[in-house]
Amino acid sequence: MPTTITPRELRRHWIEGREIALIDVREEGPYAESHPLWAVSIPVSELEERLWPLVPRLSVPVVVYDNGEGYVDRALMRIASLGYEDVRILEGGLQAYARAGEVYRDVNSACKAFGELVEAIRHTPSLPASEIKKLLDTEEDLVVLDARRYEEFNTMSIPRGRSCPGGELVYRIRDLVPSPNTQIIVNCAGRTRSIVGTQSLINSGLPNKVMALRNGTIGWTLEGLDLDRGMAERAPKPSEDALQEARRSASKWARHVGVPVINDKQLATFRDDLTRTLYTLDVRDPEEYKNGHPAGFVSAPGGQLVQATDEWVAVRGSRIVLYDDDGVRARMSASWLYQMGWDVFLLDEYHGAHDPSPKTTPPTAELSSSSAITVSELHTLGNATIIDLARSPIYRKGHIPGACFASGPELARDCKAAPGQGAIVLTSADGKIAEGNLADARTGTSQDVFWLAGGTSAWSEAGLPLETECRWLSDPIDVYKRPYEGTDNARENMQAYIDWELQLVAQLANDGVSGFHVARAAA
Repeated sequence: MPTTITPRELRRHWIEGREIALIDVREEGPYAESHPLWAVSIPVSELEERLWPLVPRLSVPVVVYDNGEGYVDRALMRIASLGYEDVRILEGGLQAYARAGEVYRDVNSACKAFGELVEAIRHTPSLPASEIKKLLDTEEDLVVLDARRYEEFNTMSIPRGRSCPGGELVYRIRDLVPSPNTQIIVNCAGRTRSIVGTQSLINSGLPNKVMALRNGTIGWTLEGLDLDRGMAERAPKPSEDALQEARRSASKWARHVGVPVINDKQLATFRDDLTRTLYTLDVRDPEEYKNGHPAGFVSAPGGQLVQATDEWVAVRGSRIVLYDDDGVRARMSASWLYQMGWDVFLLDEYHGAHDPSPKTTPPTAELSSSSAITVSELHTLGNATIIDLARSPIYRKGHIPGACFASGPELARDCKAAPGQGAIVLTSADGKIAEGNLADARTGTSQDVFWLAGGTSAWSEAGLPLETECRWLSDPIDVYKRPYEGTDNARENMQAYIDWELQLVAQLANDGVSGFHVARAAA
């Protein structure tokens, strides 16, 4: 019998701060409809590819669940095959958990709930879109900063905006405001990043009046106001004087919150401690990360890390060490993670004198390469049916001509519905997920099944064309359609999203497992 854990036992881990990872092995669409607060989405078909970066210690307790789809037994075997030593099934699945605690909608729910709590506790100032529009039309001494990723800003933005992702705000702001009288507007797509960004600037002691655009570009759109497209202006790096002032204010705030500071020698001690899970994250701009970073550190831009911590960290109760080279961004990011209940540290005085490299290597499942075929071999196979396991947005953008999209978790079912009588060839972006799901595919068909070495990337690198005509073997529920991204969102979906965010504080209060504590202003 597989090892199980009850919902109450799981919640006790969270309340007591003990390490545990809860993995929802369904696809992202069902996950976004309902999940526990600290659950992380990794579909069963992607476990070999995605689990290790999110759960980098093999002895940590890993709990898997679904909602009766029958994925957990497969997940248990696949995770165990990677070498994880303590894998459990959530007793009764999602339905049983919902009787013991709150379940949440959307993605990155814990971070969004925290943002709502920040606004409720700190009374973060905001104005509705109609009033912001009046300010933009009448006030010259005003700066608009978009706290989202640059790609989101470039897609759509409010007038006079410039890109300054949330983790960069305190770092870059001082050269952008000509005087203490300059007003500052911070916006995002919905609520969280504008609330946290606005409050970051206030926490840093900036004398200017700072306000969030209430409900972000969603609120702007719901008011019938026009958004700009294709804007490219970014906030520049700070001058030396501005950097020194930002460093002083960030250090003061981090000390007030209580964020501990370590050096590289202490980091090496953390690396050697095999009883704790450790994440080492570089919160600078990704381009800076590419130009050099401490060994073993992963790029996690500060604003996104606070907005979507579960995209980097799956083990609640783990240690997190943040790095920058300026003394500002890691301190502000860490101050927020600390308030979210994470055991977070700042890496300061890093000189590389002590080896910070990880002491373990990522686990790999034992897979057979004998069923791999190359692009040239695919051409000679004849009458093959190609099944693409890429995420549906990637499939829509371009896939091998004739390829069908299939659900990873339901691959065996979908293989039965695949057209043609010839061999089936699995592909994915780079072929890895295709390789990992070869055995599942074979349980659903008597036809020969192969996987494409190098995946769709190898096809493109061979100079071969892609197509965009879609063929769906299953509904594309693998990706949740976010109502705050893109420009084609239904009005009712945007309003429903805002309504959902506004009730998150009450849900947190009823749940009791968040571990959040919002720091008050310094005396």
